Amino acid sequence: MDALPNGGTTATDDGQPSIRDMLAVNLRAARAARGLSLSELSRRSGIGKATLSQLEAGTGNPTIETVFSLSRALEVAISDLLDHRPRGGLTVVRAADVEVLRGEGVDLRPLRRIEAENSVFEVYDQVVRGDAPQRSQGHVGVEHTVVQAGGLRVEVGGRTVDLGPGDYVAFDAREPHTYTALAAPVHSVLLLQYRDGERLDGRPHPLTAPPRET
Repeated sequence: MDALPNGGTTATDDGQPSIRDMLAVNLRAARAARGLSLSELSRRSGIGKATLSQLEAGTGNPTIETVFSLSRALEVAISDLLDHRPRGGLTVVRAADVEVLRGEGVDLRPLRRIEAENSVFEVYDQVVRGDAPQRSQGHVGVEHTVVQAGGLRVEVGGRTVDLGPGDYVAFDAREPHTYTALAAPVHSVLLLQYRDGERLDGRPHPLTAPPRET
């Protein structure tokens, strides 16, 4: 696993809980709410029992792949595992105050969780690096991406679309998908969208169709 950049600390420089801290608390709560043992969660997520124990204790080093696997296994929004910010009011998120969640080929900075009627939105600053593709087996929600700089290839369900600055793509994130930088680094905004009544039942999300093939 790639370690978080804080080298084991449990809070960011502004005193807020670290990703590691937030994940530990929320993971324990989500597992308990579903009555799952560590062994069962390990089976569902493909993450070792020892690693899960470390994550719940706040001593593990979560990656994007780890968090997405837990989201899929527990059938919860990613922000349910990472979020701690109060709702409402003026929200300002400084770039220096947000930890980077690092994956095989993507760096994510979780910025905000937004709740509106029956939907939940998660906003991320996303950088797709050029060293490796970022593959996902799928997770709950609809994924929206707007490219700001660089060139991005998105593969979803056997279809491929190439994107440039200003281009947008949306797809059912339950489908296996891959992000690859064509002109790195790719700076983009990632929005994950969930519907409260649909995100836990395992059905494909009907909101969007796959991107058109290029």
